[in-house]
Amino acid sequence: MNGWMNKIVEVNLNTGKQKTLIIDEEVRRKYLGGRGLGLKLYTDMCSADTNPLDEDNALIFLTGPLTGIIQTAGRYQVTSRSPLTGTIADSSSGGFFGANLKKAGFDGLVITGKSEKPVYLEVTEEGIEIKNAMNIWGKDTHETMKMLKDESSSNISVACIGPAGENLVPYAAIMNDKDRAAGRGGMGAVMGSKNLKAITAFGKKEIPVSDPEGLKKMISTINTLIDKNPVTGKSLQLLGTSVLVNVINAHGMYPTENFKRGVFNDAEGTCGEKIAETILQGRSACFKCPIACGRKTKTSKREGEGPEYETVWAFGAQLGISDLETITEANYTCNELGLDTITTGSTIGCAMELYEKGVFPEKLEWGDSSNLVKLVEDIAYKRGIGKDLALGSKKLAEKYGKPELAMQVKGMELPAYDPRGAQGQALSYATSNRGGCHMQGYLISPEILGSPVFLDRYSIEGKAEIVALFQDISAAVDSLVLCRFLQFAISIDTFKDMLNIVTGLNFTEDELLKVGTRIYNLERKFNSEAGFSRKDDMLPPRFLEEVLTEGASRNRVVQLDEMLDRYYKLRGWDKNGIPSEEIMKELGI
Repeated sequence: MNGWMNKIVEVNLNTGKQKTLIIDEEVRRKYLGGRGLGLKLYTDMCSADTNPLDEDNALIFLTGPLTGIIQTAGRYQVTSRSPLTGTIADSSSGGFFGANLKKAGFDGLVITGKSEKPVYLEVTEEGIEIKNAMNIWGKDTHETMKMLKDESSSNISVACIGPAGENLVPYAAIMNDKDRAAGRGGMGAVMGSKNLKAITAFGKKEIPVSDPEGLKKMISTINTLIDKNPVTGKSLQLLGTSVLVNVINAHGMYPTENFKRGVFNDAEGTCGEKIAETILQGRSACFKCPIACGRKTKTSKREGEGPEYETVWAFGAQLGISDLETITEANYTCNELGLDTITTGSTIGCAMELYEKGVFPEKLEWGDSSNLVKLVEDIAYKRGIGKDLALGSKKLAEKYGKPELAMQVKGMELPAYDPRGAQGQALSYATSNRGGCHMQGYLISPEILGSPVFLDRYSIEGKAEIVALFQDISAAVDSLVLCRFLQFAISIDTFKDMLNIVTGLNFTEDELLKVGTRIYNLERKFNSEAGFSRKDDMLPPRFLEEVLTEGASRNRVVQLDEMLDRYYKLRGWDKNGIPSEEIMKELGI
């Protein structure tokens, strides 16, 4: 089939045996690749009783039908059950690893079992080899990548875990191509539980395309659309994702000191403009990406990539810290040790408020950056109070008797947008299948940035409909495996055209949207079997009961229940948020 390499291999680390999985055309058409096909394979192999860190759990790396072909399509998706949340989870990363995996001849890998000793997988056009990783176990991600490149070739892409993954921190990331991260949900801990340190990939195989001439025209069209859009053609190129710092702060929904406030008085000191003035060394881009939103940076002590918007916030306003150099070095440390920056910073913020309330035993105060990098290190190695912080905010707050101080949904920490300032984003957080996530339905786009149209961010009218639509489109795009930023510049109709030119399958726009709807419902079905329901589609009480007292979003709370009722009805779910048999049958699940 055009667009795919038609080869997914299951590698059993217990036995060392490999098996090629046969994916029929109907399944590919219903789930495509990436997030969708990963979900289908996972739910066929594992039940809701599977422990995320047991050897019988599966860890699935997948590309999509557009990987290695279209702009931004160097990405890959990792699917498993999250050790942080217990939900079905997927995590996406950019860079070049996805393209190299596919050009080696593989649409993906399914990892099962657990190796007796640390290993890594070497993926080439000749096949997959399980190799000894004793010499790189314990190394940070940058050291690991360098050693593997020195041993093999500088051309390879490496996806690996650092000490956080080895130590099974439940929000450990998988890092690839040095500073790209499959960050959320703890996929690095699942990888570590299997004694799998790394996967290397490289290949030059041609990917079959149905309409090569049409593809050339489509690539030109996409470049034009990217250039014309003010977000992808200007803002992200000039200032990276941290262009949002001043924007969100001006809207009064830039979470400050564990979401107690929505305005950070020192935002100017950590914004994209300040990064450009002080520490920026240059831009970086993922595979075939004209946007190049990555930032190469350098402090007085170190250099690397980032910080991105979410990380600037997580180690900045969330902690009351405005020291840009320390924020940046905490980001570097997360990349090297393999930690999700959002959960890391947010959990430290939770601990700071627990200390403020007099229940946390260690002194952690707002605005104190002196110990920040050491705290990150202690989390990765589970040392001292790092062992508590490694729990994530939900379990940390529960341990100290203040569960309401964890700013999370389903155990996943919320990112850098206070939901009291955007009702649609609030509903999207609450109903995200992987927990407190903005990527499964980015309502900041219409509610704040006006893309594709401006919506009244304070109104709840029509928000159930737009949230469901954005969630379904995002699930489909994650199954093509493209960058979320393309959704600013490209409509679902263009995504459909891209898919058809590459595969020749003649999808309609409605059919591609239905792929997303199917994915969202199957994820929901798995979660409901794992015990999740309406009680878990809930925001922390702070957002429902405490108004913001300053800024453009002051005097607001989230009006969740009414939106949730409408959303469930629209989705075809019952009052507890469980998909009906009728909707499952209609979607062919």
